[in-house]
Amino acid sequence: MADYGHDLVFGTFITPSSRQPHDVVALAQITEQAGLDLATFQDHPYQPAFLDTWTLLSWVAAETKTLRVSGNVLNLPPSPTRRPRPGSGKSGPAFRR
Repeated sequence: MADYGHDLVFGTFITPSSRQPHDVVALAQITEQAGLDLATFQDHPYQPAFLDTWTLLSWVAAETKTLRVSGNVLNLPPSPTRRPRPGSGKSGPAFRR
């Protein structure tokens, strides 16, 4: 196995359910109490059953001392597709400069 020079870390993948937000934070606190290194949360802004990931990351960071937090399945804002200049030899609607 390759050694990339990083410490191996362990954590949890917590579902950011909006039904009981305090339970989500409590699971992150339990993650820390168990001695794990990080808690991660999926980001699906179109899913009303989930909490806002960026706000949740801030909340969990404020309620823990040593736990690292991260989003996974993060969404980037959409950007318009750029079309190639005529005669550039590039084709396809997904071409970007």
